[in-house]
Amino acid sequence: MVVRGVYPGRFQPIHWGHVNVVKWALEKVDEVVIVIGTAQESHTLSNPFTAGERVVMVKEALKEAGVDMSRIYIIPVPDILMNVVWVKYVAMYTPPFRYGIARNPLVVRLFKEAGYEVLVPPPYNREVYSSTKIRTMMLIGDETWRSLVPQSVAKFIDEIKGIERIREIAGRD
Repeated sequence: MVVRGVYPGRFQPIHWGHVNVVKWALEKVDEVVIVIGTAQESHTLSNPFTAGERVVMVKEALKEAGVDMSRIYIIPVPDILMNVVWVKYVAMYTPPFRYGIARNPLVVRLFKEAGYEVLVPPPYNREVYSSTKIRTMMLIGDETWRSLVPQSVAKFIDEIKGIERIREIAGRD
């Protein structure tokens, strides 16, 4: 029987910390289901990228990192805004899984209350690897954000004019 773990996140954008969590999880389970949360939202400062754009970024980042993509599912899931049923809702979109993979205390609790075991990955320089911080760096023109994401992700963000999008949303040029 295939043992799967679900790793939810917004991945706005995916960074090396996320990639390290996936690699860590693949040491514990056969397959990882990456749930791209808040899939319905885009073109905001918190969620500038579409679900489809995030699917591409996640796929390219993991390929660049040498992850065996035959062990990965990438599934966008819109928000439900009802925490008590969120895990069951996620499970409707995903293949069957045994583990939730999360550090967020609320998400850990929701998986446990729904009857799932939880794998808590080690922190990977969370003060450095933060999607919020990366978006802020893009907004203010700090090019060092590029070192925090796989090169393929930076290239894709450039192709879709992601920095320009974030600046326009923020009302900056």
